[in-house]
Amino acid sequence: MITFAEETLALLLDDKTGTFLPIGKYALEHALVGGVLMDLAFADRIDTDPEQLILIDAAPTGNPMLDRVLKRISESSKTRDTAAWLEIISEEQGESIQEQAIESLIERGVLERREEKFLWVFRSRRYPMMDGKIQREARQRVVGVLFSGDIPDPRDIALICIADACGVLKTVFGDKELDEVSPRLDQLRKMDLIGRELITQLSVWRWSGTITRI
Repeated sequence: MITFAEETLALLLDDKTGTFLPIGKYALEHALVGGVLMDLAFADRIDTDPEQLILIDAAPTGNPMLDRVLKRISESSKTRDTAAWLEIISEEQGESIQEQAIESLIERGVLERREEKFLWVFRSRRYPMMDGKIQREARQRVVGVLFSGDIPDPRDIALICIADACGVLKTVFGDKELDEVSPRLDQLRKMDLIGRELITQLSVWRWSGTITRI
């Protein structure tokens, strides 16, 4: 199954330039870690409540990217809430999660890695999209949920929370459309605890004026 981290990267990729949207290193890594925690929750390895993130099952999922995070949580002697784990894992594994997700998309034939030289010295890395199915389907799910009153699938709620947190929705919709779906978006933000914590953290980050780019 495609992971939330992989879907997030697909949503963030500008398929015309082969580059990722400049949302900031902090935002990107937190969004990807939030996706990993969501995958672990859907795999019944962790659970969350407003006070803590709870380990349910330490058995490996078979996905190395998820299992590294699961192992880190299972080996901790301290009980922490979701916000704390988002910070810890982003700091410790955020960059490697990004690389693992990119490698997985390349192995799936979704992306291709290209190294280019600029002025014969500076290197530029692009990821042209070879198969846009994952990106199209992810965008269709987001649009379908936001513009309908149907009861959404929990995985679609989680994906929308990630997209909302890292600013992807602003690239999918114009300001007028975002205003139109604002009540629906507010409703969905309350339905996923990990997503809610992620949105809160990245809102504080933006308010603080941090502008680090990837």
